[in-house]
Amino acid sequence: MLNAETYFRYLVNEIHTTIVATVDDEGLPVTAAIDMMDCDENSLYFLTAKGKGFYDRLIKRGFLAFTALKGEDTMSSVALSVRGKVRELGCGKIPELFDKNPYMHQIYPTDESMQALTVFQIYEGTGEWFDLSKKPIERASFTFGGAEKKTEGYYITNACIGCGSCTEVCPQNCIVADSIPHVIRQEHCLHCGNCASVCPVSAVERR
Repeated sequence: MLNAETYFRYLVNEIHTTIVATVDDEGLPVTAAIDMMDCDENSLYFLTAKGKGFYDRLIKRGFLAFTALKGEDTMSSVALSVRGKVRELGCGKIPELFDKNPYMHQIYPTDESMQALTVFQIYEGTGEWFDLSKKPIERASFTFGGAEKKTEGYYITNACIGCGSCTEVCPQNCIVADSIPHVIRQEHCLHCGNCASVCPVSAVERR
């Protein structure tokens, strides 16, 4: 598994535009297209205008989730999803972000117009890399900023009897049947749940 900064650098330099979800006052999700403009080993940075509803939701909730996608079609795509805490940094980093993203000068061409902007940092959270261009598919989870790593996915317990029912229905052939209990290769698993649904002894658990 690569570290968070490697995924962040790919995001900033190769994908750049993300679809971000926040939550409104009624508890409903709202999405927005936001460019991730810079990163370091443990965080991402982006800009928004203080007059936007997006800004209000960030301040009230202090949390967001986003997905960024790159590829010509589904089977050539990679996706990076992140959930994390955000905080406002103010205007100090704006000149640096504009230098690294010069197209912003076309949107906010004067110093006066730039006063509407503020910088946010995504400073703690979790992420997932998903690569459909690989055979079998490739996925990886990571944390950053001190976030706790949580185990997710399907796992085969010691209740396994080695019948092979799960291997027959796995779309990515990612279940290794060389031993009992069988083992799911997490880096290739789609999390579809087929294995759990067919196991006759309920040996597959979702964590």
